Amino acid sequence: MADTITKNSPPTGGDVTPLISLPAATARIATVAGSVLALAGTFMAWTWTSAFPGDLTVTGYPGGLQVLVLISSALTLLFALSGYGIRGLNWVAPGGPNAAARLTALGTLGTVGYTLGAIAFQLGGVVNLEPGAWVAGIGALIAVVGSLALPFDQPFPAGDPDKGGWARFRHSLTAPHPPRARALPSAVEILIIVAGFALGLIVFTYGIDTEYGELFVGFLITVAFAFTGLARAGLVSRLTALTARYRGISLAAAFAAALCFPFTQDNDYYALIGTNILIFATVALGLNVVVGLAGLLDLGYVAFLGVGAYTAALVSGSAASTIGVEFPFWAAVLTGGAVSLVFGVVIGAPTLRLRGDYLAIVTLGFGEIFRVTMNNLNGASGPDVTNGAQGISAIPDVKIFGFDLGSPHDIGGFTLGRNANYFLLMLLFTAIVVMVFNRSGSSRIGRAWVAIREDETAATAMGINGFRVKLIAFALGATLAGLAGTVQAHVAYSVTPDQYEFAGTAPPNSAFLLAAVILGGMGTVSGPLIGGALLYLIPAKLDFMDDYQLLLFGLALILLMRFRPEGIVANKRAQLQFHENDQLDLPEQRLSDTAVDTTKAGA
Repeated sequence: MADTITKNSPPTGGDVTPLISLPAATARIATVAGSVLALAGTFMAWTWTSAFPGDLTVTGYPGGLQVLVLISSALTLLFALSGYGIRGLNWVAPGGPNAAARLTALGTLGTVGYTLGAIAFQLGGVVNLEPGAWVAGIGALIAVVGSLALPFDQPFPAGDPDKGGWARFRHSLTAPHPPRARALPSAVEILIIVAGFALGLIVFTYGIDTEYGELFVGFLITVAFAFTGLARAGLVSRLTALTARYRGISLAAAFAAALCFPFTQDNDYYALIGTNILIFATVALGLNVVVGLAGLLDLGYVAFLGVGAYTAALVSGSAASTIGVEFPFWAAVLTGGAVSLVFGVVIGAPTLRLRGDYLAIVTLGFGEIFRVTMNNLNGASGPDVTNGAQGISAIPDVKIFGFDLGSPHDIGGFTLGRNANYFLLMLLFTAIVVMVFNRSGSSRIGRAWVAIREDETAATAMGINGFRVKLIAFALGATLAGLAGTVQAHVAYSVTPDQYEFAGTAPPNSAFLLAAVILGGMGTVSGPLIGGALLYLIPAKLDFMDDYQLLLFGLALILLMRFRPEGIVANKRAQLQFHENDQLDLPEQRLSDTAVDTTKAGA
């Protein structure tokens, strides 16, 4: 078949010359052949010994990292074939197949290269590689070269002053906005939403279930490139449009998928990771009220999580509690939230008259004051309230309506352990926090927060009481963190001051919480949840890189700020702000078409 421009391609009017000079037909054949070769290599042995994790010695059955290479190469093959205009494959890449093929091909090469390097490093040289590894590696390299020789989906602007190779390479990985999606029956669109969240559950479950660090690193490489490829193909934006159209159904599907997670786990430890992810992500969503909506840089937010946790530990009947009272769980939750609210108002009232860096420094000081105070309330340096550095231990398990979350329970043939029970409890709290965030963000006070964030002087001139609005945001964020802290205290059995530092080797701490909001996308609902999940899961899975975690974390933030400053889930306003220059990168033909359409509309 001839390599032609499909109906999904944008109008011409700029430079479409690829990065590597090859005939278009040859480039596409190379991409297809390379991806097929890489896929075939996954069914061959990659090493002769099972000493490398995953047992890559089997021929005819992929295992471990080979499965990830198989998935990535299959996606590359699918996108490459869709460029032929084959009937029935147009839906694969409505925004253009070539950028998606490049990204998935790079992901295949990255996963293969990482695996080959890990085998050589752990086993003592490339001599330990079997032919299957070389076949997959050569195939992935051919696919990358072929994909780089494919024409641009979106013509490179002819008048762009930056015509360097790096600019052209970045442009080759972009795609135009996908065309308006064809209307489908409502039932079909709802099924697509359900399938999307089901796929998300499968990917998340696979990531948590990875049994060794090498597999998790390969998982991160594959998912990063595959997700970006699907986004460039236009599939993610179409799914996003459907979720916006069916907002209620989408939220129900999301929480239904999360509800199914503990039923997919045989190991209760993975359910514990899921529970801690929910706690961390929920606190990040509360911080998003302060930072994302109101624009207040709070560097001591983890202290409010500690306030809720310590309050719950003191009033839940712990043997180490110095108060000696035992509230039912619902009362302990309300007490923890109320005390956090009071602390939010007390701290916010004198400090929120500051702006910018001064506010950040003061909130950072509050976080450290809280930790030092909890450490000194030990009966020697101060009153005996928190037992100092030893903290409050032996916090009893939650009992709700006679249902003990500390004991395993059988539900529908599935046995849910202690951690799975707490996962379901924390999921309820997450749903409450999401509802509060949605309601407050779309309310009158939420619009006032956004106005303050964008320009406080202008908002004040329009009659908005800036101090009162910021104090409400600060108090609400503190309350949400306190609610999550009450659950955290029961999950961990104990609370200690060192759990609430500004920066540490693992979350939750203020630095990681702020990074989760920025990474996920400020001002969005799903952004902090995704960012929190990533920033908790990665340190939990990469224990063997303890000495380099903060270094890698810093490098990841630098790359994120360079290539996607708006975060993984972009707020539309932030996306336009960070990429305002990109709005001018439209082909001349498209601009003329727009002018003609405008003239017709005016007529």
